[in-house]
Amino acid sequence: MTKFTIRAHWDTDARVWWAESEDVPGLVAEAETHEALIADLRMIVPELLMLNTPEVHHDRMIMSIISDQAEEVSYA
Repeated sequence: MTKFTIRAHWDTDARVWWAESEDVPGLVAEAETHEALIADLRMIVPELLMLNTPEVHHDRMIMSIISDQAEEVSYA
């Protein structure tokens, strides 16, 4: 089983999650929630792999999603 690493980032200004991956050629995705992004990735990643790496058979895979969210907080 092949493992692909995907990095998900929170964009505070745009208020969206976006994803990228060096393991999945052509991957660029965004969604309003982390859950929606993961749901989108479940559909997008297999399609991109079939289109961009047809010589490799990916019948089952593991998506390792590493999330990064930074928030600014105030203190007294």
